[in-house]
Amino acid sequence: MAAELLTHRGGAGEPLVLVHGLMGRGSTWSRQLPWLTRLGEVYTYDAPWHRGRDVADPFPISTERFVTDLGDAVETLGRPAVLVGHSMGALHGWCLAASRPELVTGLVVEDMAPDFRGRTTGPWEPWLHALPLEFHSAQQIYDEFGPVAGQYFLEAFDRTATGWRLHGHTRVWIDIAAEWGRRDYWQQWQAARVPALLIEAENSVTPPGQMRRMNEIGYRTTYLYVRGVGHLIHDEAPQVYQAAVESFLSTLADRS
Repeated sequence: MAAELLTHRGGAGEPLVLVHGLMGRGSTWSRQLPWLTRLGEVYTYDAPWHRGRDVADPFPISTERFVTDLGDAVETLGRPAVLVGHSMGALHGWCLAASRPELVTGLVVEDMAPDFRGRTTGPWEPWLHALPLEFHSAQQIYDEFGPVAGQYFLEAFDRTATGWRLHGHTRVWIDIAAEWGRRDYWQQWQAARVPALLIEAENSVTPPGQMRRMNEIGYRTTYLYVRGVGHLIHDEAPQVYQAAVESFLSTLADRS
């Protein structure tokens, strides 16, 4: 059931749905929950193919599948929500705003751009395929991913009696990213007619200049470039991220 895709995390007021990135999970937002729950009624969401290694999805991999599933989940709230998205989750957020505008009142787009065409997953496929199915200690995860991403994956992976297991299949995650190398999402971005906050990392995964272009052509957008950080801005620069999101949400509240 779609209702089971949202986990209520507390708070009151306007709904905020936190939408994770590729290889993430709703549980990775734990460090943002204390302040986000002061700003609204917060829900986390687990996307298809990210719900546990043994949880299959019956549909072919596509952005449309993700967006439909996210829309079904948000619809269960009975009122529109602000979508706080990281990477893949941000893409699906603006695609949902484009296709079902009645469900979305605002967007946070963290380090994601519309056009990765021509970029392949080849450079990082060997690394992904080489990951162990299960990590037997937290230190092993930190050693593999580093301190920031390591904490993130500790919270994403399935917890087992003997360690932490990948919560999905690497071949599927590669196929998800590979689709972005074959198509672009500029049309969906321009069709998303809700206020949006764009946050780009200096060490971004996005093609140069695209998030600035999104700001130029988007609808009621605010753009922030965060120096000295990588893709997980909300974890690596939490105070900067918090201030930007709090300001954006207060602006939305003032307009309502």
